[in-house]
Amino acid sequence: MSLDSRAFLIHDIAAFPFVWLRHDAMHVRSPAQWEIEMDDLLERGEPFVIIFEAGEHDESHEDRKARALWLKRNKQALAGVCLAVIAIEPDTVIRVLREAQSAMAAKAFGIAAKVVACEADAFLVARKLLEQARG
Repeated sequence: MSLDSRAFLIHDIAAFPFVWLRHDAMHVRSPAQWEIEMDDLLERGEPFVIIFEAGEHDESHEDRKARALWLKRNKQALAGVCLAVIAIEPDTVIRVLREAQSAMAAKAFGIAAKVVACEADAFLVARKLLEQARG
């Protein structure tokens, strides 16, 4: 199944199986759009890695709650295709804090979570996970 990148407003799938999550897109879109895109990624049935670009994004409590509920409902299916969520954080102190948060999220949602210093490191980790998945 082929993904139509024009239908994706939050996730950048142009370099699939590397799926970018851009903070500026998160600000202007609804959790419903995020869910539609995540459902489409699941339906594709192929392994992928989500990479969060460096920086912060604000989202409402309601948006976080909606995402958490979707993740809980789809935990098993997502774990079958999403090899990891990789966050880029250049600041060492913040990266250590995010690693602790990521460990809790990984446990809750069943997806590996990594925090790296730069985009190059994100691609190295992602490529390694994809190669392992391909066997």
